[in-house]
Amino acid sequence: MKKHSTDSVLVQGGILAMAGLLTKLLGFLYRIPMANMLGEQGNGIYSVAFSIYNIALTLSSYSLPAAVSKLISERLGRGERRAAAQVFRAAMLFALLGGLAAFAVLFFGAGALETFYRRSGLARPLRVLAPTTLVVALLGVLRGWFQGRGNMGPTAVSQILEQVVNVAVSLVAAWQLTRLHAGTADAASYGAAGGTLGTLAGAAAALLFMLLLWNLAKSRRRRALPAPEPMIWRALLLTCIPMLLSQTIYQLGATVDDLLFGRAMEAQGMADTAAAALQGVYNSQYNQMTTLPVAITTAMAAALLPGIALLWSQGRRQEAMSKARTVIKLNMALAIPAAVGLAVLAGPIMDVLFPRLDTYRDLAAAMLEAGSAAVVFYALSTITASVLQGSGHVHRPAANAAAALILHTVLMAVLLWRTELGVWALIVGNVTFPLTLALLNCHAMGKLLGYRWEAARTFVLPCLVSVPMGLAAWGVSRGAAALSLPTSVGLVLAVAVAVGLYLPLLLRLGCFSPAELRELPMSRLFRRLAGRR
Repeated sequence: MKKHSTDSVLVQGGILAMAGLLTKLLGFLYRIPMANMLGEQGNGIYSVAFSIYNIALTLSSYSLPAAVSKLISERLGRGERRAAAQVFRAAMLFALLGGLAAFAVLFFGAGALETFYRRSGLARPLRVLAPTTLVVALLGVLRGWFQGRGNMGPTAVSQILEQVVNVAVSLVAAWQLTRLHAGTADAASYGAAGGTLGTLAGAAAALLFMLLLWNLAKSRRRRALPAPEPMIWRALLLTCIPMLLSQTIYQLGATVDDLLFGRAMEAQGMADTAAAALQGVYNSQYNQMTTLPVAITTAMAAALLPGIALLWSQGRRQEAMSKARTVIKLNMALAIPAAVGLAVLAGPIMDVLFPRLDTYRDLAAAMLEAGSAAVVFYALSTITASVLQGSGHVHRPAANAAAALILHTVLMAVLLWRTELGVWALIVGNVTFPLTLALLNCHAMGKLLGYRWEAARTFVLPCLVSVPMGLAAWGVSRGAAALSLPTSVGLVLAVAVAVGLYLPLLLRLGCFSPAELRELPMSRLFRRLAGRR
């Protein structure tokens, strides 16, 4: 376990990050044709359905992988193998009960939710998503079990398998149902339901894969799982509930926006189809682009949590903070240029990825330009929450998220009802919510953990290097357009120039210390780019 806690945290994080990035890219490969297939109205229904589904998923199981990996890592670090097995069994029972409850709410309450959200046709995709909550709950426990042992490989492979099946089934089902109901008032609703069917199929495939791996590992142990003792239940609940609350509040920000926006636009006399179309632009075009870089942070946070928990439980707090500092610095070094790149290349990105969604294309590009900073704040709030949870302060991220959500809700209500910002209010909220949460988490790390921020190398240097990178990317894109090259060619060239300029310059200027360079994935390449051996 020692190796897991020190040298391989970033390697395991890199495995999950690559898997997360690949699954996000696969997600784009199917969301782009599906978004074009469903149209603005269908995308609006689809995105609201997923927003509600994410809340149900969070309440039932979203915190389980992190909680299980933390508890198992701590117990294995102390040599308590029986207690680790009890954690797993208790978590499976918890997932079963939570998943069944979420299924019942989504399936039987779909009609009421459709009325509440003022979104006609919402019930169909919600009923398709309902059983997915149970499947994902059980899947999360199995992933947490492997992650708690420092093995991110099964989680990474299962994520890729899940997305591959999701892509195939979603595209076929959305196309078939849209075609069968073309010309009817329910075409958008059936298309959205077809898109959600792939989510269920992908989760089921991943669950079967993880069960197979777990059974193979179980057969090697040749011991039955011991029944969980009361103290195990208490530890699971005390860890899981704060994480659950933190993630629930995090997800509530999106569904609050959907709810308030729908009601505010209805009060202002906007047609339901127009409001759904604007929500589709925000959720399917803007949000999809900003969440892609955050997938790397989420994966790094998942890999960091058990390692931090193990080091902290062993009293190696200085080493834990050193690992946290390296991961935070790496995440900011990725998130900041990503935000700049999205801003300067927003127009070509929308042209290339969403060619059929041309009604609001200029609006979508302008939204991405204005709101790309959300990438940095979501990345920072995610990784800092993981550090606080791993160091035993599992309640603080939940309290911070609650405070941020209250401020966010008040701000959104004022902007939507007292101004004429309309969909632009969603952009303001999407930036200010993670910014508030990130600031609260950063303050808590300094106060509770004595964490000292290396502001110059963590934030300032990546920002400074991103300026010439962004100018170069913008210039290449504009130059390609002036030469009448295809927009896709100009976009690829701009990204290639940006990466080729940013990475060597950042490393040459000493963003990472020699010790940190040795810990990074592909450290030999990075040391060469930094001019070190």
